[in-house]
Amino acid sequence: MRGTLTNKLILFPVIILVLLLNGCMVGPKYSRPETTADVNDGFVYAGKHIEDVNDLTSVDRWWEQFGDPITADLVREALEKNYDLQAAAARVLQAQATLSEAAGRQWPDVSYSLNRSRSKMSFNFGGRFSVLNTTWSQDISVAYVLDLFGKLKRAERAAWAQMLASQANELALTNTTIASVVNARINIATIQGSLTIARSNTESLKRTLDIVERRYEQGLVGPVDLRLARENLAASKAAEPALEMSLIQARNALDVLLARRPGSSDELPDTLRGLPELKPLPIGIPASLLARRPDVMAAELSLRAANEQIGASIAQLFPDLNIVASYGASADRWRDIWEHFAETYGLTTSLAQPIFKGGQIRAQIKGAKALYAELAANYAQTVLVAIREVEDALITEQKLQEQFRHTQVRFTEAKAAEDLARKRYEQGIEGILTVLESERRRRTAEDELAGLRGQIWTARVNLHLAIGGNWYEKEQETVVVKEDAEK
Repeated sequence: MRGTLTNKLILFPVIILVLLLNGCMVGPKYSRPETTADVNDGFVYAGKHIEDVNDLTSVDRWWEQFGDPITADLVREALEKNYDLQAAAARVLQAQATLSEAAGRQWPDVSYSLNRSRSKMSFNFGGRFSVLNTTWSQDISVAYVLDLFGKLKRAERAAWAQMLASQANELALTNTTIASVVNARINIATIQGSLTIARSNTESLKRTLDIVERRYEQGLVGPVDLRLARENLAASKAAEPALEMSLIQARNALDVLLARRPGSSDELPDTLRGLPELKPLPIGIPASLLARRPDVMAAELSLRAANEQIGASIAQLFPDLNIVASYGASADRWRDIWEHFAETYGLTTSLAQPIFKGGQIRAQIKGAKALYAELAANYAQTVLVAIREVEDALITEQKLQEQFRHTQVRFTEAKAAEDLARKRYEQGIEGILTVLESERRRRTAEDELAGLRGQIWTARVNLHLAIGGNWYEKEQETVVVKEDAEK
């Protein structure tokens, strides 16, 4: 009795010491590196766009600003069926499983076993005889690793950051998929418009050829005029198959985004030829990209995970305290293992301290720090690219709008010149080359207008993608909750 009391008194301060040490974590504390976004300056080419970091609601579900139900339906279908998004969702599940595994390592391992063994032993004591032995045993054991220096905790936090990074990557892919669907819709509508213009040009050139043929039959023009008019008509007809091929390929690309069999979709209605007025967007300041761009968030979360891995590597230099406790019974007969006299128990504690491992742990620490440095550079580069993409989208939209206004004037003048040249040709005042040149100029201006409409909308899509969408409020709340829990 006295020995038992003495053992308890010795064990008590050990337990207190363990509780004090448990949860202590070695390694660096994470802090966000400084980047080019850590300034209050606005975007250089913001133009008419609003720089209000607190007013970003208009970028939510921005694709609905087209006022086109078809586009909204295509985006909805892509979000439900796209295979790349399904693969990204599976990667998130993998990261969640890894996190659960890392968290489970901090709990005790409890196991139960029930065994029956039968053995035969032979002896020779002046004569050979054998002994049969049957043993029944049952045992429940608990094994626990006290995380004295935060190795397991660091591993869990690294897994948590990686899981959030996988969610952010999924969100970045979602944003990109939405933009790809909308751009595909714009591309199809633009090609449809160009094809309509090409067919209209062909009809116009047929009328020009009729005029030339009539004047040729009257002897008013020579065969050169007739040949040039025929060549011009053939060139217009030759442009149509190329546009039809591009249209089919654009539809096939959209089918892949929608997880459809390429070529199986119906023709989309041409509802985007008009260019609605594009209202200014609240784009915020460059620092807002750190919390809005999922790719930037993913880069920083990967950096946080690398920081935790440094701590986990450093913790390997310190001892591990393992505790194994067991309780059970052992007897020759099945019914006896349920009796108190057959009970067995044990308690084992071990403190393992690495002394020499050929520099492996130091090398792991050095490698973890090098990985952190690499990811820190990647993070800074990701922020820099994000700012560049916003600036590119801003200046692209401005210059395309300016180009569109000038091209509208060009088209108006070219159309008037074409009508005048055709009339003067019929009157015998102008030659065929003037007519053909005016037709070419009008066609070029009209084609450019059709292309610019699509380019301006594509620039606006790229701007929405560059400033980030308001699709991940839930993930942001998750990060905040986790950080609060860690505090």
